[in-house]
Amino acid sequence: MSGERHMRIGEVAERTGLSLRTMRHYEEVGLVIPSARSKGGFRLYTERDVERLMVIRRMKPLDFSLDEMRDLLEIVDRLADGERPAEGEERERLRERLDAYREKADARVEALRARLGMAEEFAGTLRERLGS
Repeated sequence: MSGERHMRIGEVAERTGLSLRTMRHYEEVGLVIPSARSKGGFRLYTERDVERLMVIRRMKPLDFSLDEMRDLLEIVDRLADGERPAEGEERERLRERLDAYREKADARVEALRARLGMAEEFAGTLRERLGS
């Protein structure tokens, strides 16, 4: 293993707020593969793995599918690839795809804000009727 600090799944679950089951599922579907395994076979994660899990965690409430999560992570990985940097048309296509995800996320955030506003109105109506 490199000099990079490795964390066991329990520590990563605590840091990310994800369950062990969810993290194992993300591994099964290929979203986040632990960077290493201990001699005893325990999953070991790096800070970069934690960052990937946090991206997924933040996409989840916006109803992105696993395929969309995988695609976005591939785009980000490709744009960050220091060994084979994306250039020219490829880089432009990747940036356009990333921008499309940003637009989709912005639209979904606005929809959630509208739903939250309606929910707050409803709760306020209930409070008024109960005289609280």
